Amino acid sequence: MSVHPSGYYAWKASPHSLRASEDQRLLGQIKQAWLESGCIYGYRKVHDDLQALGERCGKHHVARLMKREGLRSQTGYHRRPGHYRGRPAVVAPNHLQRQFTVDTPNKAWVTDITYIRTHEGWLYLAVVLDLFSRQVIGWSMQSRIDRELVLNALLMAVWRRQPKQEVLVHSDQGSQSSSYDWQDFLKAHLT
Repeated sequence: MSVHPSGYYAWKASPHSLRASEDQRLLGQIKQAWLESGCIYGYRKVHDDLQALGERCGKHHVARLMKREGLRSQTGYHRRPGHYRGRPAVVAPNHLQRQFTVDTPNKAWVTDITYIRTHEGWLYLAVVLDLFSRQVIGWSMQSRIDRELVLNALLMAVWRRQPKQEVLVHSDQGSQSSSYDWQDFLKAHLT
């Protein structure tokens, strides 16, 4: 093999090629962007982050380096629980009829449950709003969605407001707000 001695010694003095050293520098930024995302981002979003920082690189270059290092996007979130098709139960008629303007406090309250995805699983938040003030007057948060979740939120609202007259409580009539415990609580405290 005919290699010029100066070429050999230049190669020996610099073990990394220009591309390899550039890849190492870029890989450090890729790892930082990936870790800052909570190890969730894939190559497209990491590439977007690098572009926002002014780094000039192609998304396929980022993909190649991430694949080589085993950096992958987080996939496989489970779908939001509780979304099953079927006929809703009608426990009570809709007295509110989408008229969300109320002239006095403690005349109409609305309830709802929201799902919050965390790294440890789902978290459920039930809230009770007074339609007059549009403020949260009761809430409850749990890792399980059950009747206690909505009952605790309603109990907090009753405890904080202590209504003197009958209150219209509007809900989506899901399984939690159509339970017997829910109906008994409403009859005992709000009518």
